[in-house]
Amino acid sequence: MLLSLDCLDLKSCLLVIFLLLLLVDFLKHRNPPEFPPGPWPLPFLGNVFIGFGYQAMDKVAERFGNVFSLRWGGEKVVFVSGYKMVKEVLMTQGDNFLDRPASPLFSDIFKDCGISVSNGYRWRRQRQFSVAHLKHFGEGKKTLELHVQQECNFLCQAFQQEMGGPFNPQLIINSAVANGIGFLVFGKRFDYNATDFQNRLRLSQESILLIGNPLVQLYDVFPWLFKRLPGLRSGPHVTILSNYAKIMSFLRKEIEKHKKDWDPFDHRDFIDSYIGEIDKKKRDTEAGFHSENLVYCSLDLFEAGTETMTNTLRWALLYMVKYPEVQENVQEEIKSVIGQSRQPCLADRGTKVIVNLSSVLRDQTEWETADHFNPQHFLDVHGHFRKREAFFPFSAGKRACLGEPLARMELFLFFTSLLQRFTISPSPGEEPPSLEPQGVAIQSPKPFTICASTW
Repeated sequence: MLLSLDCLDLKSCLLVIFLLLLLVDFLKHRNPPEFPPGPWPLPFLGNVFIGFGYQAMDKVAERFGNVFSLRWGGEKVVFVSGYKMVKEVLMTQGDNFLDRPASPLFSDIFKDCGISVSNGYRWRRQRQFSVAHLKHFGEGKKTLELHVQQECNFLCQAFQQEMGGPFNPQLIINSAVANGIGFLVFGKRFDYNATDFQNRLRLSQESILLIGNPLVQLYDVFPWLFKRLPGLRSGPHVTILSNYAKIMSFLRKEIEKHKKDWDPFDHRDFIDSYIGEIDKKKRDTEAGFHSENLVYCSLDLFEAGTETMTNTLRWALLYMVKYPEVQENVQEEIKSVIGQSRQPCLADRGTKVIVNLSSVLRDQTEWETADHFNPQHFLDVHGHFRKREAFFPFSAGKRACLGEPLARMELFLFFTSLLQRFTISPSPGEEPPSLEPQGVAIQSPKPFTICASTW
């Protein structure tokens, strides 16, 4: 009888403790008046079971509106979606939303350095320098356009070597795009078959896909739990950290090569310019100009300028396979404006088709057919290009993509060069490629094969 009473007392104590913890959790995390609405969070866990992808966020927005709140663990997060509200946050009130939200995973990778995840004075100085460099070596010089045109030739030659048979274009496109940003950072291109180069690209691709893994998303919510429980000390988040450590080792080697033959009077690329800036800003320690930050800034430029462009071009080719009548229209315009006897150049720019999945680009109030591939969104009644205010493929405001000029150049020249020479078609005898995306950080097509035949 005494034993049963002792057990009852223990259970009662545990129940009281649990109820007290519930009360503390509720009082600590209850929303203030007029806080954006959202689904009811679970005690201690919050809304982690809703999911982390854009599809999950769309469902919440449909129920609670374009401004809603979630709780991830003990942290409140406000989400803003739709063209009007996103424009308000990024542009109208951009100065109030300059800082990046803290991410334990990316803090582990970047150590609060680089451009993408740093904040405050350091971010302003690093971004200011990077924008100035890209403008100097990009917009202000014909050299960059000539380099991308040269890379278009290597890209088309690689397609030509497939002899019209089925192949997966991802590796070829990724190599070409990486050489676009590589020219700005390293001042040179890499052969598509170079082992170190391909290893770096493979590690980056793997990491981008793993970021969408639920365990990785949970690591960002409960990093202390993953670091303390033995069973959670391995997993996709560890693979990501290992991959980026290897990528940064590759970058450090390239930086050391630059230091050996650095010329203060002839800056060939971003690394050369940054090395010179380290000496100029040595008294301004808060600006963060040092050799290790050069590694992180170089990583930022590569990540931002490679995976996004690669997947945009893959989506473009995938849509050409799915919508051959649109491909015919594109090729007809290329034929009438450029022909096939010379290379495309930026002076030929006209109609662009850029596929991106976000709440702004699928805003039902801004787009006639928001959920469908429709190039007519960007054409007026006469078939001429028209600018759309709700088109934010590079974000907007002061945190907009600093590589937008290069990205627009690459997308136009790579895509136009391919469609100028090849007709893209599905592989015979295989299932039609899917338009369902994969990944969370970057929405990429699932692996697919195509045939590229001359026309």
